[in-house]
Amino acid sequence: MGAYFLSQESTTPASAAATPRVAKAPKGFFGIVPQNALTQREVEYMKAGGIEAVRTPLLWSGVQPTKKGPYNWAAFDPVVEAAAQQGLQVLPFIVATPGWVAKKYTTLPVRTAAQRKAYVTFLKAAVKRYGPGGEFWIEHSPKKIREEKAKEETGPVYELEGARKTPIPKPVPIKTWQVWNEANFFYFAYPVDPIAYAKLLKLSTPVIKRTEPGAKVILTGLFGRPTAGKKRGMPAAQFLERIYKVPGIKRYFDGVALHPYAIDSEQLEEIVEELHQVTVENHDRVPLYITEMGWGSQNDFHINAFEHGIRGQVEELRKAYAYLLANRNKLDLKQVYWFSWKDLPDSCTFCDSVGLFHYGPKFKPKPAWRAFVQITRGKPRP
Repeated sequence: MGAYFLSQESTTPASAAATPRVAKAPKGFFGIVPQNALTQREVEYMKAGGIEAVRTPLLWSGVQPTKKGPYNWAAFDPVVEAAAQQGLQVLPFIVATPGWVAKKYTTLPVRTAAQRKAYVTFLKAAVKRYGPGGEFWIEHSPKKIREEKAKEETGPVYELEGARKTPIPKPVPIKTWQVWNEANFFYFAYPVDPIAYAKLLKLSTPVIKRTEPGAKVILTGLFGRPTAGKKRGMPAAQFLERIYKVPGIKRYFDGVALHPYAIDSEQLEEIVEELHQVTVENHDRVPLYITEMGWGSQNDFHINAFEHGIRGQVEELRKAYAYLLANRNKLDLKQVYWFSWKDLPDSCTFCDSVGLFHYGPKFKPKPAWRAFVQITRGKPRP
């Protein structure tokens, strides 16, 4: 959900060969960041293609648009349901402060006691709903569905808003939570302030882990090298370095996350190595998650540095995965999420071509999809 920009020498240069050999990935490694609403057919394609996780926004402003109104999970429930039907894990990133909490959705809710209280209350409700044994899984249990169908014969059934009530025989509860998106870039957080973000982390982690003791919390996906400066953007490595300066902050996260958007795979390597070096210098053996990366398939390189054409998209995808898989042990790299699943017109400057499929309800794959499936050792279609 945030396609934006873009680092030290790697131990395995991705540029070493035009078609690099790609190491086999561990279970759970491959993820996707869809821009479109998920259908069951979409998830069937993902599953066949070797994708094991879906990263998606959990919009606080959408779930709780008013202060006194009930939580509305109608937009998020279908994503979790569709993913669970195919056994895919969901990685939510919490984002977007409601208008009744702050004037701008980019305001981190840490400035006042009222903001902090509202945020913690919402976060607890989300973890209770989607974590192990949560309300969502109870509502979608086959037993619960059978009971409700039986009631239909004797009287009306009042369902929770947004609950589709499709049976999910095997729950796939959310166990990892990402706190905010690209907090080092003004599009999602303004002003950019690593100290304010550290405060948000200190609010988030205790409530998540009290509600679900086995849960993990990972940092906001840091945009590698935003071109905006001052309060509008800060390089990922610099932002992380400043977070580490907050006393005791290490115990508040279980992983760091990066969005190494780059002009090519060589620059991606630089960005990844640069961030990794920050963790090394701070004596923190912490897992790394690439929660977004991608290149577009249009030939607009001189207009947008992330668009390389149909062949260029394939080449950069192959080289990036080759480097990341070859170096995953050194980096302690757990997952990589490609942005995005399908193109989305009239969105960010390369969102209209960054997908593995063309825009639309049908499945029109690009050459990048076949290249991706070769890496995952999946199948191009269900």
